[in-house]
Amino acid sequence: MQTDIDPRHLIGRKAYDRNGTRIGTIDEVYLDDATGVPEWAAIRTGLFSRDAFVPLEPSELIDGALRVPFERSLIKDAPDFGVGRHLSPEQELQLYHHYGLDVGPPPPLPDHDFGKLAGQE
Repeated sequence: MQTDIDPRHLIGRKAYDRNGTRIGTIDEVYLDDATGVPEWAAIRTGLFSRDAFVPLEPSELIDGALRVPFERSLIKDAPDFGVGRHLSPEQELQLYHHYGLDVGPPPPLPDHDFGKLAGQE
């Protein structure tokens, strides 16, 4: 997603699935704790429904609406953590797994040669 968009301007916009089917309206935007970059959107899926979290990274803002590259049914079946609260790292991981965007383990640290051992030349 475009990272230069103010997350406050996403709230209230319509969201559509990969087929152009309306999902609902963006209720809240969640920022990454470390970078402050918008990471998740909570989309109100109906008048009496709950909010469904969708990842913003593979999504696009097109003509003022959020286009999410997932099926509406997958979005509606996303884990429900409620809105207005901080997402824990475990909850984010569950969401990534749900959308098939598994985050791999961090790359191993490079093996540095810090010099020769004493007595070796």
